[in-house]
Amino acid sequence: MKFKTLASVAIGAAAFALGSAPNGEIGFTQAQAQAEGVRPEVGKHLKDAGALIKAGKHKEALAKVRDAEAVGGRNATENYTIEGMRMAAASGASDADSMVKAFEAMKASGKLAQPDQLRMIEGIAGTYLRNKDNAKALSWAQRYFKEGGNSATMKTVLTNAQFLSGDMTAIIKETSEDIAADEKAGRTPSRDKLNLLLSAAQKKGDGNAEGLAVEKLLNYYPSKELWTQVLGGLQAKKGFSDRFGLDVYRLKLATGNLKDANDYMEMAQLAAQAGYPEEGKMVVDKGLAAGILGQGAEGARHKRLQDLMTKRIAEAKAALPEAEKAALASKNGDLLVPLGLAYAFRGEAAKGAKLIEEGIAKDSLKRPEDAKLYLGLAQSMAGENAKALASWKSVKGGEGAGDLARLWSLHTRSAKR
Repeated sequence: MKFKTLASVAIGAAAFALGSAPNGEIGFTQAQAQAEGVRPEVGKHLKDAGALIKAGKHKEALAKVRDAEAVGGRNATENYTIEGMRMAAASGASDADSMVKAFEAMKASGKLAQPDQLRMIEGIAGTYLRNKDNAKALSWAQRYFKEGGNSATMKTVLTNAQFLSGDMTAIIKETSEDIAADEKAGRTPSRDKLNLLLSAAQKKGDGNAEGLAVEKLLNYYPSKELWTQVLGGLQAKKGFSDRFGLDVYRLKLATGNLKDANDYMEMAQLAAQAGYPEEGKMVVDKGLAAGILGQGAEGARHKRLQDLMTKRIAEAKAALPEAEKAALASKNGDLLVPLGLAYAFRGEAAKGAKLIEEGIAKDSLKRPEDAKLYLGLAQSMAGENAKALASWKSVKGGEGAGDLARLWSLHTRSAKR
C-alpha cells in the first residue's frame, strides 16, 4: 500500500484533534487544542512530527511522537491523536511493528472506522512483506480477509506471503479454487495465477497440481517455449513407454519443436520403420523447405533419405490392397489401426479413421487406448476436430497414451483460437 493513502488516514486522525491549516499542513493553536482536548505540551510535539512527515523525515517524526507520548497525564483524545501520528510516521519509515502498536491502540479506542481499519491492516501486511518478515505478512494478510477485506492487491500480498513462507499447500488450494471460479464465470485465468500454481506445485512436488497448471497454461497461453518444456520431460515421465517415441516427435513437429537436422532425420526414419513412409517424406520435405536439411556435409545424405522415402511409398502403395484385405479378414482389429493411420498419412484421413473405428469395434485389440489415440489423430487430419477431441477424451490408462491424447487435445483447442 502506498504511504500517502495510509498516511492520509492516520494524519486525518491527528488533524481532527489538532486542526488543519489552509495549506494542508497540520496546524495547532492553543484554542483549538483546548477545544479538541489536546494540550499544548502534547500538541507541539505532534505539530513537529507532522512537519517532519511532510519533509519525508519519518524516523525523526517517530521520535517526536515518542516525545508527545512522554508527556504525563494524557487524555483519550491525546492518546488517539498520538497513535494516528505514529501510524503515519511509522508507515513512511517502514516500521511495521510501530504501525501495529498504533493500529491496535486506535482500534481499541472505538473511534477508527472499519474502512480505515482495513486500509491500515493492508498497509501493515504490505510493510511486513517488503521487510521480508513473511510470517507476519501472512498473518496480517489473513487477518485482513477475516475482517471483511476484499482487495485484489491484498490477495497478491497474501499469496506472495504464503509462497515466501513456504506454505505451498495453501497456495495450491486457494489458487486452484480461484482458477476454477474464473472458468466458471467465463473468465480466462491470468497467466500470473497459473504460473503461481505451477511454481507452488513444483516446489511442493505435487504432480497433480503441476499437471493442472501446465494443462491450463497450454490451453490459455500456449507458446513454443512452454511446449518445449512439456515435451522435453514427457519421455522421462515414470511409466512412459518407449513405443511412443514417434508420437512425441509428432507433437514436436506440430508445435514447432523439431530443433535440428538430427530431429528431422530421426523422426523421418522412425515413421518409415513404423510403416508410414508418407509421413517420413513429409518430415524430410519440411526440413528441406526450412533449410534445416539439405545443407552442409550431410546435405547429400538428407536428399538420399528423401529418395528412399519416395521408393518406400511406392512399395507400400503396391502392397496396400493385400494389406487391407488381410486386416479386414483378421479376427481382431490390431492390423486395422496402423493401416488406418497409414491411409491418413497418404491423404485419405477420413477412410483411415473409418478403418481404425472398425478395428476398435472388433473389441479384441492388444492396446485399445493406443487405438483411440490414433483414431483421434486420423480424425484431426480429416478436419473432424470435434470427433478427434471426443476420441482423445476417451483415452485412459498409463504408459503414455493418455498423456499424448491430452496434449493433442490442448494443442487442437489452442490452435482454434
